[in-house]
Amino acid sequence: MIGKLKGSVDGVGDDHVIVDVHGVGYVAFCGARTLAGLPAAGEAVTLFIETVVREDMIRLYGFASEAERGWFRLLQTVQGVGSKVAMAVVGTLAPGDLANAIALQDKAMVARAPGVGPRVAARIVAELKDKAPAFATAGDVEAFALKRDLGEGVARGAVADAVSALVNLGYARDQAANAIAAAVKEAGEDAASTQLIRLGLKALSR
Repeated sequence: MIGKLKGSVDGVGDDHVIVDVHGVGYVAFCGARTLAGLPAAGEAVTLFIETVVREDMIRLYGFASEAERGWFRLLQTVQGVGSKVAMAVVGTLAPGDLANAIALQDKAMVARAPGVGPRVAARIVAELKDKAPAFATAGDVEAFALKRDLGEGVARGAVADAVSALVNLGYARDQAANAIAAAVKEAGEDAASTQLIRLGLKALSR
């Protein structure tokens, strides 16, 4: 199995890149974000690879980071999600954006990926809500938990009110949730919404 390719860009197609590794050209199928971030032809490139072996083919899928490859694998544990849909999702949403969409149960964000309809998006956010925290970085775990509570409608009243207040001020829901998560960490679990709003605005102004 191939886990990583390190070479130079030989050519780029609509859905793939050819990586030259010591004279051997490997075709790696990639998502739109990975393809857009590739260097120019002839320049060095490193891709994390997921090798898929089937009876009729061996296909390499390439990713710019291990996190993207991890999401690609995780997405395929969802019923009805194969490699094509999983690649479309990771090609549309960065790992952090995908984690936020699942935490907040934001089906519309996941459905932005080509070929992902409302039903599949709903299954993704529902089935991965308990698995996704393992893909959050250490600093994001608390924020992820808060966003998941918001998405499930079980967040503490003061927290939900504080997030809602920041959203009403024009901040994106994800921004607001991150700011209030930082505020809760600073002020404590029992802080009032007014204090959380003040600290959240302070965090957003930095």
